[in-house]
Amino acid sequence: MENKKILEVRDLVVSFDTFQGSVQAVRGVSWYLNRKETIAIVGESGCGKTVTIQTVVGLNPKKNGSVKGGEVLFEGKNLLDLTPKQMRKVQGNQLSIIFQDPFTYLNPTMTVGEQIMEPYLQHHAVSREEARQKAIEILKLISLPSPEENMKRYPHQLSGGMRQRIMIAMALICSPRIVFADEPTTALDVTIQAQIIELMNSLKEKIDTSIVLITHDMGVVANMADRIYVMYAGQIVEHGDSDTVFHRPKHPYTWGLLNSVPRLDKKVADDLYSIPGTPPDLIEPPKGCAFAARCPYAMNICRTSQPPRIEFEEKEHYASCWLNHPECIRRRGPVRREGASDGK
Repeated sequence: MENKKILEVRDLVVSFDTFQGSVQAVRGVSWYLNRKETIAIVGESGCGKTVTIQTVVGLNPKKNGSVKGGEVLFEGKNLLDLTPKQMRKVQGNQLSIIFQDPFTYLNPTMTVGEQIMEPYLQHHAVSREEARQKAIEILKLISLPSPEENMKRYPHQLSGGMRQRIMIAMALICSPRIVFADEPTTALDVTIQAQIIELMNSLKEKIDTSIVLITHDMGVVANMADRIYVMYAGQIVEHGDSDTVFHRPKHPYTWGLLNSVPRLDKKVADDLYSIPGTPPDLIEPPKGCAFAARCPYAMNICRTSQPPRIEFEEKEHYASCWLNHPECIRRRGPVRREGASDGK
């Protein structure tokens, strides 16, 4: 893997104006992506994952959404400084996105072939026949059966797995430098999920691209990501490579996400673990740790002071949790997940 940054998000702050007040959706988020690498941003719905990548790609609504601070550096250029016209040259060409629900984003009045060809015609001075051949080439690359025939069909005539492959084809036809996959397997059954994950892993090498995976499913992350950013209430609470985060997690929220994954070695009668409570109101974020109200290990300091980012022995592994502070006597909090530990 080339260890060179292609994208870097620095201290990004994004908010949305509502009748009740300003929702602080992203609160000082920083992460980076190397060339030919897959990273995952993991967290519950509403934690700010999608808002972050939509800000990077320039898709957040301008009417009530605004970037309050930070930078988004793509190959050294700050995307937040680009005009809408300049950004359109980047969108779908160098940066592409695979949306969560293809049936919602595909146009029901256009054949899927026309929709696959559209970004290629937009960004390249080619004829329709050349774009058609490129679309067929991409459909063959993603192993869609009978590509010439399927290009003539409408979204409702395809299965869920085939529609997701069409979304992938639309994202890849311009050979982008980065693909953002927003919950790409959520609406699919387990068998098709495995096929899509395998497909995306193979395409990363074939088209020389990097992937940012957005998901709440730690099972999907295990098979795809090189590094993981755990996000909660608009902030990154833990980061590390996949092996470290799965086997030596340091944040109680990460423990909860891992414990929530269904396991084949559990008894049928055992209830599936769920994190108690609900995420905080980001119109008025908590003064201390945003996870404190849901954390079984919370202390008084957790409710009054923001936890510092504490780094560990593993390369670039860090977590923002008072349990890991050197002066905390409860730093070896238990983990209810077999084969994993959060401390020494």
